[in-house]
Amino acid sequence: MPIDGQLAALASERMLSEFRYRRGSEIFGEREEPEYVYQIVSGAVRTYKLLPDGRRQINAFHLVGDMFGFENETTHRFTAEAIVETHVHLMRRTSILEAVRNGGAGAKDLIKFVTQNLQHAESHMLLLGRKTSLERVTAFLLEMDERLQHPDVMILPMNRRDIADYLGLTLETVSRALSILRDEGLLRFDGNSQRRLELVDRGALAKIDA
Repeated sequence: MPIDGQLAALASERMLSEFRYRRGSEIFGEREEPEYVYQIVSGAVRTYKLLPDGRRQINAFHLVGDMFGFENETTHRFTAEAIVETHVHLMRRTSILEAVRNGGAGAKDLIKFVTQNLQHAESHMLLLGRKTSLERVTAFLLEMDERLQHPDVMILPMNRRDIADYLGLTLETVSRALSILRDEGLLRFDGNSQRRLELVDRGALAKIDA
């Protein structure tokens, strides 16, 4: 299905809008009323919550094709922010709910989207429960590898601070874990950018994640 297929199947084309967010721009804020549902055409988005002590906990990364912004409450539970310049399709939440109530053709796709979000949330909970930082970082790399469809060179939109805040680790701990994996020959950085890397031995990485 095309990137905007899930939204288009739920409502007529006139209900869809497009918007571009610059890097670091807020898409919606925690406790704001949920007005739109979003699907990423290009770029990437992080959703996060600021903890009482000022730390940031990232709960999800949304990549090309992902949908986000649905809530079962009257306000957003997290803040959404563009990690890089991001282009989205958006549609009013009420329009989607109305299309589903009327038996719209895309109702099954919406259920699939909700299920995928639940699966990501469950995987994230398991990730945070892992005993070692190396296991968490390895599991994150394998998750991104799968979501990006196993590229030869994986280009991560998020930086190490984002990864640390997603895994519940410090920046230094994430850097140390990546260095260990590199020194053991399991991954290789591509050029000078630490966001471009190659998973050299996925089988060995999977054993660490097991």
